[in-house]
Amino acid sequence: MTTYDKILVKINNSDFTNEEKDFLNEAYKFALTVHYGQKRLNGDDVIEHVLEVTDIVCDLNVDAITLVSSLLHETTELGDVSNEIIEKKFGHEVKVIVDNLYKLRKVKLTDYNESSSIYLRKILVGLSEDFRVLIIKLADRLDNMRTAYALPEKIRKQKAKETMDVLIPIAHRLGINSIKSELEDLCLKYLKPDIYQEILDKLDGTREELASSLEDMKKNICDILINHNIKFEIKARVKSVHSIYTKLTTGRKWSDLYDILAMRLIVPTESDCYLVVSLIHAKYRSIPKRFKDFIAMPKANMYQSLHTSVFGSDGHIFEIQLRTPEMDVIAENGVASHWSYKEHGKNVQNIMEQKLELFRTIIENNIEEKSDEIFAKNIEEEFLSKQIYVFTPKGDVMELPIGSTPIDFAYRIHSNIGDKTIGAIVNNSIVPLNYELNDGDIIKINTNQQAKPNKDWLGFIKTTQAKNKIKSYFSKKDRENYTERGKELLEKEIRKQKLSINEVLKEENINKLLKDLKLSNYDDLLLSIGSLRYTATYIINLIHEDKKAVEDILLGRLHKYSDNNKNNYKNNIIVSGMDNILVSIAACCNPVPGDEIIGYVTKGQGVTVHKKDCLNIKNISSRLIDVKWNMDITDNKKFNTKLLIKTDSNKNNILEIITKASLKNVSINGIKEYETNYLIDYELQIKVKDKKELNNFIEELRKLNYITEIIR
Repeated sequence: MTTYDKILVKINNSDFTNEEKDFLNEAYKFALTVHYGQKRLNGDDVIEHVLEVTDIVCDLNVDAITLVSSLLHETTELGDVSNEIIEKKFGHEVKVIVDNLYKLRKVKLTDYNESSSIYLRKILVGLSEDFRVLIIKLADRLDNMRTAYALPEKIRKQKAKETMDVLIPIAHRLGINSIKSELEDLCLKYLKPDIYQEILDKLDGTREELASSLEDMKKNICDILINHNIKFEIKARVKSVHSIYTKLTTGRKWSDLYDILAMRLIVPTESDCYLVVSLIHAKYRSIPKRFKDFIAMPKANMYQSLHTSVFGSDGHIFEIQLRTPEMDVIAENGVASHWSYKEHGKNVQNIMEQKLELFRTIIENNIEEKSDEIFAKNIEEEFLSKQIYVFTPKGDVMELPIGSTPIDFAYRIHSNIGDKTIGAIVNNSIVPLNYELNDGDIIKINTNQQAKPNKDWLGFIKTTQAKNKIKSYFSKKDRENYTERGKELLEKEIRKQKLSINEVLKEENINKLLKDLKLSNYDDLLLSIGSLRYTATYIINLIHEDKKAVEDILLGRLHKYSDNNKNNYKNNIIVSGMDNILVSIAACCNPVPGDEIIGYVTKGQGVTVHKKDCLNIKNISSRLIDVKWNMDITDNKKFNTKLLIKTDSNKNNILEIITKASLKNVSINGIKEYETNYLIDYELQIKVKDKKELNNFIEELRKLNYITEIIR
C-alpha cells in the first residue's frame, strides 16, 4: 500500500464530503506533476516526503484546507509555482498557508550561536497569520528529522538543536504530543548518539523483565475493570528514551529508575476516570504527591487526564493515566483535535484563534523591544519556562509563568483590571500584591475605578504583558506631561524674543519644522522640546534657517575645552575636558576602569560611554569623542558588568560561584540560570572595582572544572 493509499483510507473513514475528497485528489495530482523526477538528499522522491508530511497531518484530524496545503507545501520552492497559480487553482486560504510556509523555510539562524529565543521571534511572526501553518511546519520537521541521517553530521546536529530549542516547545504548548514525543527522541538520537544508544542497550537488557511486568499489571487492571463492568481501552508501554534520559540527568542512577513503565486507560466518561483511579488505589499502594487532576484543572493547551503512580506487585512503579476518548485525542493532537471535536457547538476557528493568541500576544508585547537580549529574556521567562495553573473565582483556569503575582494575573484577565487593582485575595486570604502564586491558587482581584498603576510593581511582576501595560501607561502619562511642558517652554521663548506666537507657529512654519526634524505632528514637536531633546531656542532658530543640530552644538562646545583641570571633575569619566555633562555607561558592553573606552554623543541623552571594541559602535565614525576614566574618584567605586558562564553540568553550582566571588571581593547583584540541552548556564550581574579585579575573578572561576566558557 502506497503512502497516498494510506491517506485515502484515512480520508474515506472521516467525514469529508465528496467535494472535499475531489479537492484533495486534485491537489495530489497537481503536486505529483510539479515534483515529477525531483529527488531528496536520501534518494527518495520529493513527492514521497510531501505525502509523508500529509500523512502525519492527516492523523491530527485536520480540515481539508490543511491537507491540501500540506500536499502543496513544497510546490512554490521546489516546483517554482507562483502564488497566483496556487490561489487560482486552490483558493486564497491555501495560497496564504503555502506562502507562509515558503517564507518560514527562508528563516535561518545567522549562525548557530544565535539565541534560540531570537530565532523564535522570527518563527512566531511567521506563524501569526494562520494557525494551520504551524501544524504543517511541525509535521514537515518531523519527517525531515526521520530522514536526517542523510545529512552531514554538522547540519544534522544544527537541525536537531533548532528543533529542540524552538519547535518542540511550541508543540508542547499546543499539546501536539504525538509529534512532540517523537521529535524529542530523534533530537536526542542526533545530538547525543552515545547516550541514546546506551539507554536503548540497557532497555534491551531488561526488556524481557519489563515486558513481563507490564503484561502482569495490564492483566490485573483488566480484571478489575471487567469485574466492575467498565468498558475500557488499555495501552501499556516503556517510557520513551528521551523521558528516561531526562530522569537520568537529574542525577538518578539506572538502578534507581523504577518509574519507566506507563499505562493509559481510556474509559467512557469523566466519572469513570475517577471511579477507576479509586479502584486502582484500593488495590495498589499509590505514591504520595504523584496524583495530578488535570481533568478538573486542564492545562492551557487543553490537556486533560488523571495521573497517578502506584507500586506494582513486583516492586516496579507504574505511571497510570486515565482519560476519556475525547481527552485522548486532545492529549495526542492538542489544538488540532478541535477539527474533529467541536466542543458544544463552538466555532472551530474561534478556538484556533484563542490558542494562536498565545503567540500573537508574545510578539505584540515585545514588538517595540529593540534589544534582542531583553526579548530573549522575555521569551525565556514567559514562553519557555515552566508554568503554573491558577483559577478565577468562577473556576476559569489561567496559565502563568512560575513566579507570577496577583498583578500578573490581573493583567492577564484584562489590562483595565490590572490598572485598577488595589488588592488581592488568594485562597480566601488577603495577600500582598508581590505574593508569588502557586499551582491551584484561586485568586480574586479587588479593584477601584479611581486606582492607577504603581511604578513599584515593575520591581516584582513576572510577565512581559503586565510590564508592557504598566510601562505603556506611564509612557502615555509622561508624554502628556512632556508635551504640555514643551508648549510652555516654546511659548515662553517666543515671548522672550518678543515675537508673535501666531506668526512663529503658523502652519507654514510648523510644516517646515516637522519636515526638517522628521517628526509626524505638532505634538511630537512639543514632546521633543519638553523632553529636552531640542531647546525652544533651537526650534525658533531652525525656523529662521539656522539648521545646526543640537548634537553638533554639543560637539562644538566639547571640543572648545581642554582637560587641564581634571582634578575638578565630578564624573567617573572625563569627557573632552568638560564637567557637568550627562554621562552614562552603555549597558550593551558595561565598561569598567581599565577598559579602553570611547564616547558617543546621543540625541538628547548626553554622552554614552562604550568599550572601544563594542560591536554597537564598530561601524560608527561620526559623533565619537575622546573620553577617559577619572582615576581620582573611581578608586573607591565599583562598576556594574555582566558575565555569562557556560558549564557542562546539570547540577546547581551557584554556592560555589558565589564563594569564588566573595574570595575575590566581587559583589554579585543577581544570578540567573539558563537550562540548555539539560545543562545549566549562569548569567552573573556583578560589581567590580576595575578590569584587573574582574580578570582575577574570571581566572578564579576557570579553576572550576565544570565551567567550559566565560563570556563578558
